[in-house]
Amino acid sequence: MIEYTIKRILFLVPLLLGVTIICFILVNLNPSNPAEVTLRINNITVTPQAIEETKKELGLDKPLIEQYFLWIQNLIKGDLGTSYETKTSVKEELINAIPVTFYLAMFALFLIIVFGLAIGVLCAYYENSYFDKIIRIAIFTLTAVPSFWLALLFIWFFSIYLNIFPSNGLESFNGIVLPSLTLALAYICVFIRIIRNSLIEIKNSLFITYARARGLSKFQILRHEIKNITTPFIVATTMAIPKLLAGTVIIENIFALPGLGRLCVHAIFARDYPIIQAYVLFIAILFIIFNLITDIWLQMRDSRLKAI
Repeated sequence: MIEYTIKRILFLVPLLLGVTIICFILVNLNPSNPAEVTLRINNITVTPQAIEETKKELGLDKPLIEQYFLWIQNLIKGDLGTSYETKTSVKEELINAIPVTFYLAMFALFLIIVFGLAIGVLCAYYENSYFDKIIRIAIFTLTAVPSFWLALLFIWFFSIYLNIFPSNGLESFNGIVLPSLTLALAYICVFIRIIRNSLIEIKNSLFITYARARGLSKFQILRHEIKNITTPFIVATTMAIPKLLAGTVIIENIFALPGLGRLCVHAIFARDYPIIQAYVLFIAILFIIFNLITDIWLQMRDSRLKAI
């Protein structure tokens, strides 16, 4: 187990290096001149002399390979660069935006776990009942609905028509309900399917048949069934966290929440390349880390994988 963990961690080095190369190349493939963009953002007259001076200031006068290695050196030191628009540290911009995104994602994850687990168990327990069929139709419908349209529908119904929840901002706790529900709904549908299908598969297994033959109650049998879906449930939960953090882009912009997603979209419109680069790198690293955690947990959990 220790050997496997060390190998997986060592494998992260070339993987992270590849991610940094992709992030750097994608941003630099943009046809716009970053020096010219910086001048326009700060309302400075664009002249050839001003462009050359800005290139030197930003280090863009150096060869591309040298720029990449300088960027890597700064990353190792914890320096993500400086915003073209605000002239503040990108690291500071991210630190200010992360709490809102984290708060939104964690509240959405709470809704996913509670409703996904409860409804999934009920659907499996009452398999092929009217309740199960209605939930499956609802899952099919909600999975097909775009999140931005769902967000606008929630704003119209709950904020304008019923006037229960605010349509933007986080001045009160109620402000997190609509955006987190919008973000969570698609994942709730996924969790319901995973839990329902896993429980139905386990329900038809031999050890459950044996448990019924022994005369165990329905509640005792259900408890054994739920214990045996912990692996797919934990894997789905772990991998949902980076997806939720990355999926806040549309939600934060519709509900005017000052998180990472809104920061990224604003940076795209302003062509603030250092922030875009840092955001893409941050999300990629999140996926890598949670994928590593999932792999290690599965190795610890499943003895069959240890033998491979």
